[in-house]
Amino acid sequence: MQVRTLVKSVQDIMRQDTGVDGDAQRISQLCWMFFLKIFDDQDQELELMIHDYRSAIPAPFQWRAWAADPEGLTGEALLGFINNDLFPALKELPLAGQADNRRRVVRDVFEDAYNYMKSGHLIRQVLNKINQIDFNDLHERQHFGDIYEQLLNDLQAAGNAGEYYTPRAVTSFMVERLDPHPGETLFDPACGTGGFLTCAIRHMRSHYVKRPEDERAMQAGLRAVEKKQLPHMLCVTNMLLNGIEDPSFVRHNNTLARPYISWEQKDRVEIVLTNPPFGGTEEDGIEANFPQHFRTRETADLFLALIIRLLKPGGRAAVVLPDGTLFGEGVKTRLKEHLLQECNLHTIVRLPNSVFRPYASIGTNLLFFEKGTPTSEIWFYEHQVPSGQKAYSMTRPIRLEHLQPCVAWWGGPQREGRVETPQAWRVSAEEVQARGYNLDIKNPHVVADDHGDPQQLLADLDAAEARSAELREQLKAILAEALLR
Repeated sequence: MQVRTLVKSVQDIMRQDTGVDGDAQRISQLCWMFFLKIFDDQDQELELMIHDYRSAIPAPFQWRAWAADPEGLTGEALLGFINNDLFPALKELPLAGQADNRRRVVRDVFEDAYNYMKSGHLIRQVLNKINQIDFNDLHERQHFGDIYEQLLNDLQAAGNAGEYYTPRAVTSFMVERLDPHPGETLFDPACGTGGFLTCAIRHMRSHYVKRPEDERAMQAGLRAVEKKQLPHMLCVTNMLLNGIEDPSFVRHNNTLARPYISWEQKDRVEIVLTNPPFGGTEEDGIEANFPQHFRTRETADLFLALIIRLLKPGGRAAVVLPDGTLFGEGVKTRLKEHLLQECNLHTIVRLPNSVFRPYASIGTNLLFFEKGTPTSEIWFYEHQVPSGQKAYSMTRPIRLEHLQPCVAWWGGPQREGRVETPQAWRVSAEEVQARGYNLDIKNPHVVADDHGDPQQLLADLDAAEARSAELREQLKAILAEALLR
């Protein structure tokens, strides 16, 4: 059975269970099951490679012990084992010994996980389907990785869960522009389901990982934090799928809950790649972690302040931010002034409102900057929806080839060779300062539509309204006459 068909059949089985309500719960249920199967397959591979390797999961709770036998536990016995034994044990794993990191991964994943299914017989059917996938088979793992990407994409239709998903075309474009190398520290402080991490791993393996020490250096440089349970679980599973042995670097926490001043030199990183949550506000007290002049409850603003601090001199960042950050005042103005003083904000790619549909129809921008030298000029590039298409949508999303004109324009390694085009223009730092640090700068090459003389338009509107009133009176007279007959 093909992996795609198998995953679909698993979802169909889950739809029969009265405990699973909607896509988000179904994907959460799928995820903890896939996590344990992938983890166990990886354990078995590590047991062959490392002489004294011991799994982080106690023997009775390893997948092979309770789930692998197609004739094993089922019905009420299986349901009772999962709810009363498996989940309590994994939520309370003690942290001691050499398997600490992998043990922490398991405990963090199950900390807020939940078994939604109520039928032990249907659970057994799901387990038997999942057992058909061998995650140590590279071809099957890669194929499943593609299916998993589709599951993450499906989250866009699962209510608020879509907020954790950045279109893969966007993550790939941003990663390729920053060009991370093994040995560099790469941090995503709001990692969601791990899209930037996955793209960065694939990019480095494709271009720079030639020896085992390159792979070790790459894995050692990854850092990530995710606040919410479901995307954290999805991200950790994503990392296992991508061959990361120790995904404990994906922390289940709120990056903003740590005081700004406590991020020291040793915490600085070479690369930040992220799409911080925007449009939301942080809970009371979080803003107190930041200096007075940066205090706000708006999440995206706090992340921008922190990212500037986190970069090493020469470090580089690519960040997704909403239009509101570009034109906003108050704290936003102070943040943008700070950004232009501390960093070279060399490029802003302006995206159309439809890129993040369906869960957000908001103008977004990709900001690219480097720490250490102040900004002298900013290049803007306006990405446009392909001709023949009014907007991006779930059925017609943005694809990497749609961004190729921007790739071609980008220039060499130091962005040399850039020229102004109908989509590209540049603005000096002095002009930005004169605008009060308003970065919401429209494309000067686009001629505004001529809608006519305002006075004439008002006169036409008055005439149309008078004609409408006249017709309304005529209609009333006709109806009154008809009622008298």
